Amino acid sequence: MSDSHDAHKPAAAHAGHSAEEVDHHVRAAYYVFGSLLVLTGFTVGAYFLHLPKHLAIALALLIAATKGSLVAAWFMHLVSERKLILWMLVLTATLFIPLLLLPVLTVADHIKLR
Repeated sequence: MSDSHDAHKPAAAHAGHSAEEVDHHVRAAYYVFGSLLVLTGFTVGAYFLHLPKHLAIALALLIAATKGSLVAAWFMHLVSERKLILWMLVLTATLFIPLLLLPVLTVADHIKLR
């Protein structure tokens, strides 16, 4: 049973988060959202630069990777995860890249399977 003075506390205080912590997280989410809007503007602006195709693709991928990193870091809470989880993510990405390259290498007949 809870005390009568606990009924008057905000819900965030019950979860172990002070109002300042919640404000900090909301402010960070606004900054990330604003950054995503600016980067989306960069993506649209890059279209009007009329770059060569390979440079346009490289720029678009750079902007998309930056936006994806922001989303993963803040909205998926990877910024505050423990080191073990981050190392597992790095290991997964490291092993995934050779899997992506395997079809390319076998089509080019660089790997002999016999």
